[in-house]
Amino acid sequence: MGKHKGRAWHSRLLAAALGVTALAAATSVWTAQADTTGGRPSGSVASPDERDRPVAKVAADIAHASDRGARGVNITIDDGPDPVWTPQVLRLLKDEGVKATFCMVGTQARAYPDLVKEVVADGHRLCNHTVSHDTTMDTKSEAYQSQQILDAERMITKASGGVRSQYYRAPGGAFTPYSRQLAASHGMRPLGWNVDTKDFEHPGADTMVATVKREISNGPTVLFHDAGGERSQTLAALREVLPWLKEQGYAFGFPVR
Repeated sequence: MGKHKGRAWHSRLLAAALGVTALAAATSVWTAQADTTGGRPSGSVASPDERDRPVAKVAADIAHASDRGARGVNITIDDGPDPVWTPQVLRLLKDEGVKATFCMVGTQARAYPDLVKEVVADGHRLCNHTVSHDTTMDTKSEAYQSQQILDAERMITKASGGVRSQYYRAPGGAFTPYSRQLAASHGMRPLGWNVDTKDFEHPGADTMVATVKREISNGPTVLFHDAGGERSQTLAALREVLPWLKEQGYAFGFPVR
């Protein structure tokens, strides 16, 4: 989401987040997600032993590349899960044989744990999108940033049944050096985007598709949303743009870690 929008969404999430206890310190966190835990099948639940395994640090710079190389595309879906729109996005992705990265808000993950598990079971990756989607993270104290990132990770991990986020995306791109280093030290690569469909502005599916076609040469990571508002245009755009990307010879992958 851009910093210029989404205030109502942020207020609603922030209200839902009240009462969340901040972590006392940036403690160690546990097992990496699915395909980084010694070959455990993607989407399976971490065993107790795996949850006791420290997570390896990853790079702290913002990821923009795809693990599928120069012709790779990373589809990223933000702000969910949402009980209306996330199931529809999941069905569409399954029909197209596409894996995506879901950047989840902590309070949403806590509210809809079955959807978090479904995302993981379908082979998608998880991304931490903070507790309350505060787009002013870069103006807040380090203690606040730590609470937003680490409490969200606790919520997402619990909702998923033990599968951890592999990425951290700051709401509105409000990264700071501290937040990037903190996320990376807990195994979450900071994740940006190259193509912003601006679906939160409801510009029309045709406009969103045109944006992807025009800007995909800028880089592989494309931003959509499955929550924060009505998302029928997003679904319509995905139905058109995913086959088009395949026709152009692109392969769908995940952001590099």
